[in-house]
Amino acid sequence: MTTAPTSAATDLEQFRVELTGYAYRMLGSVFDAEDAVQETMLRAWRGLDRFDGRASLRTWIYRIATNVCLDALRGRERRPLPTDLGAPSAPVAAALGVPAGTWLEPAPDTAVLPTPGDPAELAVARESVRLAFVAALQHLPPRQRAVLILRDVLGWQAGEIAVLLDATVPAVNSALQRARATMGGRDVTAPAPALDREHLDLLDRYVRVFERYDIDALVDLLHEDAVQSMPPYAMWLRGAADIGRWLRGPGAGCRGSRLVRVTANGGPALAQYRPDPAGGHRAFSIQVLTVAGGRITGFVHFLEPRLFPLFGLPTRLAA
Repeated sequence: MTTAPTSAATDLEQFRVELTGYAYRMLGSVFDAEDAVQETMLRAWRGLDRFDGRASLRTWIYRIATNVCLDALRGRERRPLPTDLGAPSAPVAAALGVPAGTWLEPAPDTAVLPTPGDPAELAVARESVRLAFVAALQHLPPRQRAVLILRDVLGWQAGEIAVLLDATVPAVNSALQRARATMGGRDVTAPAPALDREHLDLLDRYVRVFERYDIDALVDLLHEDAVQSMPPYAMWLRGAADIGRWLRGPGAGCRGSRLVRVTANGGPALAQYRPDPAGGHRAFSIQVLTVAGGRITGFVHFLEPRLFPLFGLPTRLAA
């Protein structure tokens, strides 16, 4: 097996976070993205002796990462959110049905966003990992998805993308045009929750009323058309009134929960721990919220405890 000097390994490692963000946008799963980046690093390490310097190291490793992602997407169904798949459900337990499908997943900001630098570049990066945007990307064929991310998110030139994909510039521009047309037909306008004082205060109020399980007060924080979904279940609810009915009824097991602030997909999120009959609290969901006009417009509860370690959180809280 080829060995490489420590400095070369360090040079490769500097790209890990941005490559994870790229792979997450491509694959819609933070677990798959981490696996793809690990495979990319392994291929790059083994191939360093063949890196001739005609392209930059960044271009070279992105080429490897793109091929890894395209291989991973071959023959795979897209990862949707429940709201992509049909009409809203009634707020009754029977609507849950059987967990099914392979869903879009949230991603911790620390895993997919660059460390603070240029504010404009960071703003673009945050917007491009919003759930609505990543869900819309899943409607694109894989190569179009790569072209759009490289061009419109990462700012690569058409000629650079053509070299990376072994394509012509006209082919890249054609793919970009088709990808932009598809994205233009998707709803990617939902604003990312800003980390300003108004929204932080709203989040504070939401945490307080949720932990008190004061459903009347919680409903008052919601937009009248707020949306709630809970992957891996296909059901979803629309309307503050129906969300309140759900929380008072089938969702009442959330009474007594504790919430811990995290950041996910470019904005504030919450890790929810539900009471454990054995004592303390156990990991239950990562809640990703959207807000507008001083109200919560939606939240996706990702009922996936294995996400918690990615956010640096334990899967249990002591009593």
